[in-house]
Amino acid sequence: MTTRDWMEQGTKLFLTALDLLSDHELDKATDLPGWSRRHVIAHVHYNAEALRRLVHWAATGEERRMYASPQQRTEEIEAGTRLPAGELRTLVRRSARALAEEFDALSAQALTHEVVTAQGRTVPASEIPWMRAREVAIHAVDLNAGIGFDDLPAGFTAALAVDAVRKRAAGGEATPLAAWLTGRTTQAPTLGPWL
Repeated sequence: MTTRDWMEQGTKLFLTALDLLSDHELDKATDLPGWSRRHVIAHVHYNAEALRRLVHWAATGEERRMYASPQQRTEEIEAGTRLPAGELRTLVRRSARALAEEFDALSAQALTHEVVTAQGRTVPASEIPWMRAREVAIHAVDLNAGIGFDDLPAGFTAALAVDAVRKRAAGGEATPLAAWLTGRTTQAPTLGPWL
């Protein structure tokens, strides 16, 4: 299965989870500190818009960053939480569809063009589906509508675990992770902010 397949499956899971929730339930808190379900939905919508900017960059060579600043990202999400539920539902579906269509239209050459992630990493445009798959799959679980990590494809969760360990290790958490993952301690490490 490809990262593009995982992006598609994750999107379907996210939208399925969203369909299981009433408009009133969108206001409920999630396990993400300070975020309601509306925050999660708005984030997933604006993430698609941000990734569409990277697709444009790859297709045209015209630099378009995901976000002008971390503040822009936060402000977009907050603005999204104030939208009527129906509008928020429509936006998240529309942006997911547009991202998929625009990515699929990229040429083989454009897929090799480098873009810069929100974290400042330079990656080929071919990494965009992985970036999106992580967002939609993890946030499908975060909606707490009955979808869990067991519902995600096994190959995806294996790749996600490796990716998460790599990021945690790069952030200085390698030693406690290594001790725990090798069974040298039964105490799971206390990790930094959620990914």
